[in-house]
Amino acid sequence: MKQFWRFIGMLLVGIVCLQLFFAARIALMAVVSPQSTTFQRSEALRLLREKHRILWAQQWVDDDLIHKNLKRAVIASEDAGFTEHGGVDWEALEKAWDKNQRAQEQADKRAARLAKTNSTRPPPVPKVIGGSTISQQLAKNLFLNSERSLVRKGQEFVLTLMLEAMLSKRRILEIYLNNVEWGEGVFGAQAAARHYYGVDASRLGANQAARLAVMLPAPKRFEKRPGSPYVSGRAGTIEARMGAVEVP
Repeated sequence: MKQFWRFIGMLLVGIVCLQLFFAARIALMAVVSPQSTTFQRSEALRLLREKHRILWAQQWVDDDLIHKNLKRAVIASEDAGFTEHGGVDWEALEKAWDKNQRAQEQADKRAARLAKTNSTRPPPVPKVIGGSTISQQLAKNLFLNSERSLVRKGQEFVLTLMLEAMLSKRRILEIYLNNVEWGEGVFGAQAAARHYYGVDASRLGANQAARLAVMLPAPKRFEKRPGSPYVSGRAGTIEARMGAVEVP
């Protein structure tokens, strides 16, 4: 029993030290911009393994060099309550959970019908809808991997609360927009604006910004058809909402 409690004690000390390490890194971000994220490093390694080279575009630009059109578009598309919540939008998470449960039930029914007919078609995979806020997405990209587990989600919540406690909303959005993925090897607002429209992030028009915001949930998929009917239609919806968005 002594060994067991010693192990538990060491585990708790390790967890506390890890959280202090994360807290120190986040506190430093108030004055020093992060040079890379965990997600970016994993993408660089993937590109190196698969293509034997790293084609990369990223350039940090300060908050005042990112047009408000893009800030409004991203908030309208990704996290309408960004300026109001404390990092986690519990109502959005509940809605996402309900939608995912319904999608899973429908997928299970279709799989059961396929099984009865001895079909060789693969069972349907339900589309997972996320309810993460911009702060949660930033916490995940900065420090965590893509693993789906309760432990990783719990750590994401803790990191999100740290970000909200130590950084302003304006700084959180600035770091997010400079590091989020907008295509394979394309990271940050400046690289995205140059890649898709040949302009700086400070010169993005409303429709251009809305189209970039549409891409964020699945940038690698949308970059193949940035002018698709879905992107155009969704961008129109986002553009119509942008006027009501509050920018921190």
